[in-house]
Amino acid sequence: MEHKTAFIGHRKVYFGKIEERLKTVIEQQIADGCKSFTMGTHGEFDKMALSACRSACCNHPEINIEVVLTSYHTVEKKNEFDYVPYQDVETTMYDIEDEHFKNQIIVSNRKMIDQCDTLICYVNKKQSPSGAKMAMNYAKRKGLKIINLFREEDDPTFGMTKEERIKYWDELFAKYRNS
Repeated sequence: MEHKTAFIGHRKVYFGKIEERLKTVIEQQIADGCKSFTMGTHGEFDKMALSACRSACCNHPEINIEVVLTSYHTVEKKNEFDYVPYQDVETTMYDIEDEHFKNQIIVSNRKMIDQCDTLICYVNKKQSPSGAKMAMNYAKRKGLKIINLFREEDDPTFGMTKEERIKYWDELFAKYRNS
């Protein structure tokens, strides 16, 4: 199998500056012989991974970037002026129409993992339930090398007591409710 790396992470990346971590780990993968990267389209981590891979293409034009679509509406043009977001990369869509719509991302993630030997992820192992965590565990069972970019210390409540965390979140959400 050609050395190929997949990216999977939480839909929302609330904390931490992981862009530099992504760029560093992508450069390490390229140095180790990886020429192919694949990711989905459904979350902030996917967007960050795509952006970091596009940046890496500037210095490594030989790498291939593949974006896995779970449905065509992701790139559907509304009129002639709409931007098609993946025109500069390869796109793939797996045969998953028969899957329940809530299961399509899970099936796509597994199909991506099945074609790779490395998974770069952003997964908080304590978060439950999590499709990203399910995908990481699937990759672990398949024997992939796993590089998790999540760091507990990225969380602004890291090191706080339970009471301090509750107070922090209450105050933060109160600001949003009042604005």
